[in-house]
Amino acid sequence: MEENGTKCPPSEAGNGSLVFAVNGEKFELATLDPSTTLLQFFRYHTRFKSVKLGCGEGGCGACVVMLSKYNPELDQVEDFSVSSCLTLLCSVNGCSITTSEGLGNSKDGFHPIHQRFAGFHASQCGYCTPGMCMSFFSALAKAEKTNRPEPPPGFSKLTVSEAEKAIAGNLCRCTGYRPIADACKSFAADVDLEDLGLNSFWRKGEPKEVKLSRLPLYTPDGRFSRFPEFLKGRSKSPKSLHLENSSWYTPTTLEELRSLLNSNLIENDKLRLVVGNTGMGYYKELDNYDRYIDLRYLSELQTIRRNHHGIEIGAAVTISKVIACLKDADTLNYSTDGKQVFEKLANHMEKIASGFIRNSASIGGNLVMAQRKSFPSDIATILLAVGSIVSITTGHKHESITLEEFLTRPPMDSRSVLLSVQIPHLEPKGNGNNSGSNSKLVFETYRAAPRPLGNALPYLNAAFLADVSHQVSGVLVNNIQLVFGAYGTKHATRARKVEEYLSGRMLSASVLYEAVKLVKVDVMPAVGTSHAAYRTSLAIGFLFQFLSPFLRVGSVACGGLSNGLTGDLLKDSLENHRDTSLCQWEYSKLLLSAKQELKSSKEYHPVGEPITKSGAAIQASGEAVYVDDIPSPPNCLHGAFIYSTKPLARVKGVDLESNNQLSGVAALISYKDIPEQGENVGSKAMFGSEPLFADDLTRCAGQQIAFVVANTQKFADIAANSALVKYDTANLDPPILTIEEAVERSSFFQVPPFLYPKQVGDFSKGMAEADHKILSAEIKLPSQYYFYMETQTALAVPDEDNCMVVYSSIQCPELTHSVIATCLGVPEHNIRVITRRVGGGFGGKAIKAMPVATACALAAHKLRRPVRTYLNRKTDTILSGGRHPMKITYSVGFKSNGKVTALHLDILINAGISADISPLMPANIIGALKKYNWGALSFDIKVCKTNHSSKSAMRAPGDAQGSFIAEAVIEHVASILSMEVDSVRNLNLHTFQTLNVFYGESAGEALEYTLTDMWEKLGASSCLLQRKEMIEQFNQINKWKKRGISRVPIIYEVTLRPTPGKVSILSDGSIVVEVGGIEIGQGLWTKVKQMTAFALSSIGCSGTENLVEKVRVVQADTLSLVQGGFTAGSTTSESSCEAVRLCCNVLVERLAPLKSKLEEQVGPVNWDVLILQAHYQSVNLAANSYYVPDSSFMRYLNYGVAVSEVEINILTGEAKIVQADILYDSGQSMNPAVDLGQAN
Repeated sequence: MEENGTKCPPSEAGNGSLVFAVNGEKFELATLDPSTTLLQFFRYHTRFKSVKLGCGEGGCGACVVMLSKYNPELDQVEDFSVSSCLTLLCSVNGCSITTSEGLGNSKDGFHPIHQRFAGFHASQCGYCTPGMCMSFFSALAKAEKTNRPEPPPGFSKLTVSEAEKAIAGNLCRCTGYRPIADACKSFAADVDLEDLGLNSFWRKGEPKEVKLSRLPLYTPDGRFSRFPEFLKGRSKSPKSLHLENSSWYTPTTLEELRSLLNSNLIENDKLRLVVGNTGMGYYKELDNYDRYIDLRYLSELQTIRRNHHGIEIGAAVTISKVIACLKDADTLNYSTDGKQVFEKLANHMEKIASGFIRNSASIGGNLVMAQRKSFPSDIATILLAVGSIVSITTGHKHESITLEEFLTRPPMDSRSVLLSVQIPHLEPKGNGNNSGSNSKLVFETYRAAPRPLGNALPYLNAAFLADVSHQVSGVLVNNIQLVFGAYGTKHATRARKVEEYLSGRMLSASVLYEAVKLVKVDVMPAVGTSHAAYRTSLAIGFLFQFLSPFLRVGSVACGGLSNGLTGDLLKDSLENHRDTSLCQWEYSKLLLSAKQELKSSKEYHPVGEPITKSGAAIQASGEAVYVDDIPSPPNCLHGAFIYSTKPLARVKGVDLESNNQLSGVAALISYKDIPEQGENVGSKAMFGSEPLFADDLTRCAGQQIAFVVANTQKFADIAANSALVKYDTANLDPPILTIEEAVERSSFFQVPPFLYPKQVGDFSKGMAEADHKILSAEIKLPSQYYFYMETQTALAVPDEDNCMVVYSSIQCPELTHSVIATCLGVPEHNIRVITRRVGGGFGGKAIKAMPVATACALAAHKLRRPVRTYLNRKTDTILSGGRHPMKITYSVGFKSNGKVTALHLDILINAGISADISPLMPANIIGALKKYNWGALSFDIKVCKTNHSSKSAMRAPGDAQGSFIAEAVIEHVASILSMEVDSVRNLNLHTFQTLNVFYGESAGEALEYTLTDMWEKLGASSCLLQRKEMIEQFNQINKWKKRGISRVPIIYEVTLRPTPGKVSILSDGSIVVEVGGIEIGQGLWTKVKQMTAFALSSIGCSGTENLVEKVRVVQADTLSLVQGGFTAGSTTSESSCEAVRLCCNVLVERLAPLKSKLEEQVGPVNWDVLILQAHYQSVNLAANSYYVPDSSFMRYLNYGVAVSEVEINILTGEAKIVQADILYDSGQSMNPAVDLGQAN
């Protein structure tokens, strides 16, 4: 496929070719692999790179685009967001696609969405931002087509709530959601501008008219939703696309479909029926199919019929349209109870997946996955509860069966098709002795998942339908249907025993108790199901929540109220259902609302100013170039890792499937391909190195064994996934898989004495002084995965004279440079590593990125061709290691008033198979834990070597665990004493004297210790005492919901590292800056630009007021600027700015004599004239520096305090943050807007 324009001769195009538009540009394809996704086409065959691959599952939103379809009958265009990583390219025939570049760009002008995302500081690493913009733009386009009143100028028809929901499925791993939500809400017609946070458009306190005038104007002119004329004539999809070795069929009638399914043409071929293809996000099938049948153009599968019996929905109707249909039931003559059921079905479906998935996924596809593959479907559960019926065709046989029977049948084959789903209109019927006129239907759905919204599969879902009537003595259950799903069984099931027990019974506490006991028997997760006990507990909690409101009515009725009030009582019970559905997410409410307070200063202008982050607009438009966005050089190959699945085994060989030559496999690279003068090294840190590949012995599951190289990334991934590794474990010691085994076998990494933290005080003496003791309490902390949006990626390009240029997404290019040179056995000057920006790091793009770049370089060196890779999410997860798991055993002594006198810790850290940065962990853990005055502190910390993948730096490595341990100990002490934990924390805060004892020189001066003042200040500003009283009242009133509030301090010890810088002034007065630090979204480039402008403006000539606009920071290049070091530890921006300041001081010193001379000759001079004259007079306008921090200032302490109020449902365990107040002492922030983005 070519990049643009027509892809086949006109004589061949005809009806059998694929035609679509991207940003108004026509694409026509006659040959392609029908398994190609829209994302793959964008990334490998077009110049449009804003569409990113994040998860490959439709779960993150990085790949979202807007799809537009033309309906010739209605002469209307339908716009909706889709996940391009799941959307098959063949399915967009006749459609128009809009990407973020299509909205606007740096050349033609940015769209207001881009401008507002940048202005509200809503982008950090920026990898997810184009997808955010497209999710939101799709919502804008949809809203503009509604019949709502015209909004004020500059605003849209969206509401604030809709604006926030528009991005509910988009993940961001580094920017707080507050600024993202603010950018979206700024378009809403009902927005309160005072609610919006810090931005670059207006200052706090300015009048509304000023704010409106400065906000980038949004005008819905239809330019972006205009459907291309050349597509309108192709609105009918061609019946077939004959493509390479396979075909894509689009039948338009059932007869055509039956003919295809029964034809000899596909008798022995692999066949796939598709609608939205979203199931591929969950069931990742790498094999290609011979035939694809697109069911979307079958009118029988797209029709929605309504009648007095209910609603019949075609199986190919998308979930989004099903939701709209169910919500539209109000327009029909259905009963109140029936409408309520439809409405609650719709509300539950809105919690399934994300909007851009629901826009593609079909209701039938969801049910077929549940039937064929035991997918934990919410839709199957809720439709089963209301007695839905499905229609199926197999050959010429047509049948209608209950959904329950459908789910219990053997899996459907590919020649059977689900045609429709009928959702009945339900009305109360009462029982044999009671007419339906006195009964009511009560319907509720439930869902417990790791996240309440978006792509999170449930631990348990449930739907309950009850026909109840009120009697004098209470509430009678006439009939009830209880359905539970996703709890480890093959499909959703009815709890028959519970139903039989409850039906016909008057509800009482004893009846409910017996029903709960039966649920434990009926809802039994299969053996091996994760969280089995929790799932059973959820089932009990859901049933209790459903039935308990009726008990209140019964108890009142038993008190002697007259029959005349029974109707009101039943109504009250229904209201109770709405009030006590405790686990249901309050989706209609605003997700985010907050206030921000900061102090900025113009003393060092522009340093300290909240200017917009450098590159934010081009990140939003998708023009910012990440490693995988770099166009592939000619003859480029793609690689994928084959990794060990055994923790300890001999590797006897690796076999690829025989047909891989047909799939373009070029080579299999292993340790045997390392040059003779090279070394098998893939990464290194100060504590040693780790091999690039396992040799004859693999020492952990996840260790790289080989690197398969193929013509495309898809073929490389398929080859790696299908590779057969032969293992032999004979005569090997058992692997060490736990820290207990490591202790037993004395398998440890040594911690250098100079890195091991110092103990404080006399533990024995402190324990002797204690009134109470806790001995040998345990804490276990698990690992954690990074989930940066951009997975590990690299591109290696061979250069002349045995040189190599490597583009790597990495936080430490300098070390990668050295590793590659060592592996290839060449001088370091033969290697050049370039890093422009990183799409999220969190420490995972430091050591763990090195073997990815090195493997590409080794393959490129051997094959003399460019080689690149972009790891799929599964491989990235397995290879990355993640956070260190650990086990902590502690003993603590304390006084009766809560003052701790002594603490001892035994900590076992699981470091994995290599040292990586693990020997630093003890110092980091203790550094964070010392935030309290423990009296005496002793510890024994062992770094265990196990046969797991090596663990690495991950966002505050050790500090996060140390702070958690400290809080666990404090809360344990408070619990033993039955004291309020806040008072125990307060009592154990440091004075400056004890801070000096615990932290030494890092404590600084007494005036710098602000934690105790911050503690009191935040307590007052957050109204802590008043809220405690309110929470106490809340907990007394609410039986099943409880709230708590906590105030927690933090002390974070940071270390400055040596950092290089280089500043060059060009002849036109513009400035180029290089620094050792890497831009990973933290705003390093922005702060460096501000510091450059400030430092150079000290020359004192005119024209320097807006010097920041003349500064460009360029990518890190290891041959241009050496000794770049690590970007980590929250101090690289600070060090880089100081390095740049030193450079600027040198330049100002060089320019000062010339300035004085020119002023004597012609009077005041401006910046441009001064620089031009400097060039003419051969003044050196490039300066290098290497900032080495003074030893007395290398380490210092940062302080913070947070107050968090949370609410928990004690029946389901669901928790949510009600309010969070954060106070952070950052000294004088170099850019408050950038720094706030890290916390919001």
